[in-house]
This record gives sequence, C-alpha cells and structure tokens, in this order.
Amino acid sequence: MSVAEAGAASIGKSVEIRGELKGSEDLLIDGRVEGTITLTDSRLTIGPTARVDADVAARDVVILGLVNGNVTASARVDLRKGGNLVGNIRAVRLSIEEGASLSGKVELTQAAGEAAKSVASGSLLSGVSTVPASAAYPALSAF
Repeated sequence: MSVAEAGAASIGKSVEIRGELKGSEDLLIDGRVEGTITLTDSRLTIGPTARVDADVAARDVVILGLVNGNVTASARVDLRKGGNLVGNIRAVRLSIEEGASLSGKVELTQAAGEAAKSVASGSLLSGVSTVPASAAYPALSAF
C-alpha cells in the first residue's frame, strides 16, 4: 500500500488551498496548503511534494514534505526521511527518521487515558515534558 491509506481523501500536486481546512477523514496532501488544518480524529499525511504553511492538528501526522507551522497530534507524529518541519511539535509519541529535519521544540504529553490512570494511582510526576529539539536531538542542532 502507498503512503496514503486506502480510502483517504487527497489534495493533488497542482492544488493550492488558502484558509481553514477541517475534516473527519484521513487526508493526504501533495499540493500546497496555507492557513490551518484540523483533522481531530483522523490521520494527516504530508506527501513528499507537499508544502504546508499552516498550523496542523490531527490524531496522527506523517510528514514526508515541507511543513512551516506548529504540529499538534493527539497520538503520533512521524517525521520521515526527506520530511522538513519548521515549528513546534506537541504529541504523545514522536518518531524521527534519519534524513528528516526538525527546527523547533518538542513537547511530549500523556494520552488522556494514561493521565487519568496516573492520577488515580497517585504516581503522576508531570503530565508534560518540554524539551528543545536541539537538546533532545543533538544531531539536529547543526541545522
């Protein structure tokens, strides 16, 4: 299967969108988007030919192209080889492949269920961990 999962909506290479983009299904972007993208319960894939100048909020975000803006994921952010993010990341999980580029801060949070479980057991140390990308990923400080 390709990067885009079967059944995902897509924005083609020649398409440009300016403004607010909202939806409730998985989306693949290969074109250009400026503004904001909100896919609260869905997966967003920024394809290798995409240029996104937007703040992004989705369940899962996979970046193979260029993103200028902050990325918030309620689950996972995957920064894949060739992907370039200039902005901050806030997510439960983060994966960065060799050959990807990140310039910004990383804030790893707990999933809602995990936070409630930690509070109930009295073992919650901190719900949020903020780490500058250059400190968490020393190889990126050269960029």
